[in-house]
Amino acid sequence: MYPLLFCSIVSLGVVIERIFFWLREGMRRNQPLVDEVLSLCEKGRWEDVKEKVAGSKDYVIRVLVAGILHRRFSMAKAMEAAATDEIKRMQRFMGILDTMITVAPLLGIFGTVLGIITSFELLGSSGIQHPEAVTSGIAQALITTATGLGIAILTVFPYNYFNSKVEVAAITIEKYATSLEIVYEKLSQPGGEKK
Repeated sequence: MYPLLFCSIVSLGVVIERIFFWLREGMRRNQPLVDEVLSLCEKGRWEDVKEKVAGSKDYVIRVLVAGILHRRFSMAKAMEAAATDEIKRMQRFMGILDTMITVAPLLGIFGTVLGIITSFELLGSSGIQHPEAVTSGIAQALITTATGLGIAILTVFPYNYFNSKVEVAAITIEKYATSLEIVYEKLSQPGGEKK
């Protein structure tokens, strides 16, 4: 039960940390600023963009700024690298939750097997005269399996929720990065203004 208690504490700690992370990221999002940045980019006003985004902690803005800063060399690769960093930050500790989902039921089953072994050793030493000692031992051993399954079940919901948040963020980043690339390509066409 002690390893299962450790698993439950770790899972709970990670879930709480990720909840606060996503709440913070939600508060940092600034959709009007993202739209304004794209509008300024359409006009080729790169210096104005730098002034507007100063101090912004929106992850989409950070990716777009990486592309804008490297627009003369490789805008797409710069945004791809920045997006990778952002996604990695969003996936932090997800491996731990995944491990807890897998390990907790296995630890529970392991505890049950050890309990059943002990019960049968007791049966071998005391004989059939005291079957209640064996059955109570088996019932107690099954508690670890139930606990392990409970930890895994309660961890899988936030794990899937956080994964869906990462997927939505990745799609959002890709959408606006593609929009910026299109805007920049338009400016590079004859008649466009590429500064």
